[in-house]
Amino acid sequence: MEDFRKIIGKNLTELRKRHGLTQLDLAEKFNYTDRAISKWENGDTLPDIEVLFNLCEFYGVTIDYLTHEENAQFVKQVDPLNTWNKVAITALVSSVVWMLATVVFVFSIIKGGRVLWQSFIWAVPVNALLLVFFNHTYFHSRLITFITWSIFIWSTLVGTYLTIQDYSLWPIFLLGVPTQATMVIWLNLRMPKK
Repeated sequence: MEDFRKIIGKNLTELRKRHGLTQLDLAEKFNYTDRAISKWENGDTLPDIEVLFNLCEFYGVTIDYLTHEENAQFVKQVDPLNTWNKVAITALVSSVVWMLATVVFVFSIIKGGRVLWQSFIWAVPVNALLLVFFNHTYFHSRLITFITWSIFIWSTLVGTYLTIQDYSLWPIFLLGVPTQATMVIWLNLRMPKK
């Protein structure tokens, strides 16, 4: 069993280095400590099967790759444009939001009524929510989640303030302060490790 752990540890180390990651980078990505990553790579412990599966998905290899010393035949065929495709899809959906905001603005001018310039303000929180969704689906970055939720919170407050146009409503921005503080704490939170 010890040889089995050593093989997995060696392969995990090789994959991490090949991807230019430190143990701390990998630990943050998978919500573990760098000490846990070190134990895996040294063969002292094994991650559970779900973590092994997630590591294989992340690196684009199979479980067989991790468990064999001669493992070239177990590398998945990964589409090199996969990440680019994810970014392109995210950008495309984001551009649709801005196109719709532009259409609303232009039609409000054509109709000759009230000019709805606020459509651009409200496009920001809508776009932020879409980015939260795509980050959760594709990228799994806590930092991107933090940034997009922050943009959502503050742009929603700005949109509300500018849409109502009651300048005595400025204390509404005080709602964003504890919310933002909570998000900063969440970003720096270290979950208990297995």
